[in-house]
Amino acid sequence: MANVTRSRPLSPHLQVYKPIPTMVMSIVHRITGAALYFGTVLVAWWLIAAASGAAYYDWVSWFFGTLVGRLILFGYTWALMHHMLGGLRHFMWDMGHGYEKHFSTRLAVITPVVSVALTVAIWIVGTLAR
Repeated sequence: MANVTRSRPLSPHLQVYKPIPTMVMSIVHRITGAALYFGTVLVAWWLIAAASGAAYYDWVSWFFGTLVGRLILFGYTWALMHHMLGGLRHFMWDMGHGYEKHFSTRLAVITPVVSVALTVAIWIVGTLAR
């Protein structure tokens, strides 16, 4: 019996392709979407704590005030900003704009920079508003 898979072409994999900005941003967009799913569980935890009483709310607030809690909240804020910008980029494509290679690549390179800048701005405003 002959090996029928020998003559079939192999499907390319991520290891074959050279990473380009639009490909990397597509992967990061999926990762931030998953991170937002788990981060929303933390938002629900905070809301449940607020509805459960002062003692439990104080404990959850204490946790979010620790270094680990603040890192988690900072990461959640960044994931939210990054995913939002990626969603706006996809919305623009849905409207039929931004398909030019140089423009879409430039947008992919700018997205992480703007998402970090927005995250830092949100945290500065939040810190000053206390």
